[in-house]
Amino acid sequence: MNQYDPNDLTISLAQLQETPQADRLLVDIRPQDAYQCGHLPGAVQVDFADIMQGKALLPKEKELVLYCIRGEVSLPAAQMLCKQGYRARHLQGGYGAWLLQHLAAQQQSEEQCDKIEQSLRKKFHKDLFTPFAKAIVRYELVQPGDRIAVCISGGKDSMLMAKLFQELKRHNKFPFELVFLVMDPGYSETNRRVIEQNAQLLGVPVTIFETSIFDAVYKIEKSPCYLCARMRRGYLYKKAQELGCNKIALGHHYDDVIETTLMGMLYGGQVQTMMPKLHSTNHPGMQLIRPMYLIREKEIIHWRDYNGLNFIQCACKFTDSCTTCRTDGSTGSKRQEIKQLISSLKKTNPGIEANIFKSMENVSLDTVLAYKTGGVKHSFLETYDAKGTAQTLPDVQEGAAE
Repeated sequence: MNQYDPNDLTISLAQLQETPQADRLLVDIRPQDAYQCGHLPGAVQVDFADIMQGKALLPKEKELVLYCIRGEVSLPAAQMLCKQGYRARHLQGGYGAWLLQHLAAQQQSEEQCDKIEQSLRKKFHKDLFTPFAKAIVRYELVQPGDRIAVCISGGKDSMLMAKLFQELKRHNKFPFELVFLVMDPGYSETNRRVIEQNAQLLGVPVTIFETSIFDAVYKIEKSPCYLCARMRRGYLYKKAQELGCNKIALGHHYDDVIETTLMGMLYGGQVQTMMPKLHSTNHPGMQLIRPMYLIREKEIIHWRDYNGLNFIQCACKFTDSCTTCRTDGSTGSKRQEIKQLISSLKKTNPGIEANIFKSMENVSLDTVLAYKTGGVKHSFLETYDAKGTAQTLPDVQEGAAE
């Protein structure tokens, strides 16, 4: 790198690679969950807000190289640090540019794809394929004659789901067909290329179709992410049906299930969970299935990191690093709060996650104030006198009430 010039705060990937690591510090200003999904080697994570508010504590003896997802907000962050007495630059093209270069440098060969598949058959068979197959059997997710649209968003979960379905198909215990479906709702060029390169690397023959969903929700101020999620699912159902499919498969995992359960209680005032399968209300004959229902997220991350894979986190092109877009319409910030809550509770109760999951299988209608079924609300008072509920409750519950 040339001598630091405060009037030139942009550094290219090529310049970065020529710089001795000891002379600079990479600073990832994306949110923590984005950083955890993948980052430049040796980078530290610092919140963008902390930098802009002068709260970031960074070494002044090193030159700082800041990066975001596409290089759009890292420049003002670098400018702010310069005002605070730091030597800072921003990485041109951001994480996206580095990721594309990284993927291009990987040897995309049959040998590499075979190695990844072998990891599923051996090292990760117990923690990934076994719970995948278990969920399919337990919840009857795949039936003979099914034609399933495996929906790929480009993240680690859906890409792994595609590989697990390929492995299931390899066993071929009964006839079913797969279509690996990618919807482009208006991806940036970088995200589109990352998805395509990862699909090639993993040996997944994707079918890509385009929509203008991002443009449609761009000016929506209230709950744009919820609307985006609903529209994306509708387009997936429609395209899958056009391709002769009767089911769409989404990559929600065990952690998504328990987080959604708690979010409904704490933020929605209702007891509900993310079901392993659903009938579509707007597309007759179509079903949604979640075959990764029993897979823990930490095992997905382990598989990703073991194979040196890098995926996109969020494909929203209107925010530099979006943490709010979820395929279930929930906000990422709230989900992150729930993740932190569960992590905190786990310190004193290691079985907290399993208990949350099991609670949705052990709902006692005799001890709830009200419940809904078929959209109709029912109160415990409707059957209170007929059942003699007060006389049949366990003594321990009566004592607790006193």
